[in-house]
Amino acid sequence: MPHAPSVEISRASLSCRVACAACCIAPSISSAIPGMPDGKPAGVPCIQLDDQLRCKLFGKPERPAVCSGLQPNADMCGDSREQALQTLSELELATQPTLSADKLSTIDVRKSET
Repeated sequence: MPHAPSVEISRASLSCRVACAACCIAPSISSAIPGMPDGKPAGVPCIQLDDQLRCKLFGKPERPAVCSGLQPNADMCGDSREQALQTLSELELATQPTLSADKLSTIDVRKSET
């Protein structure tokens, strides 16, 4: 019985999905971005997105290296913008540094003082 051929998607064959910007919204960026000198928190759209959700810094030297290094691929982007946002949000959570016990106790103390 014949079987369907497997399909391989190379990174080079993918380009950014129109009006997606998941990689400019979901992850945190710790390096400075023009207009966001302290970087950006996860889930916050980058200030450098235009009205069409395209990067205003694309191809410019002031674009953060982390942004330039992030390339679209099938695992990250999925089949829709929603899938891309979900995947990148999960990766963000999975790669957050854990808080040390003393930082946790400081947070607990501050909560109990309010």
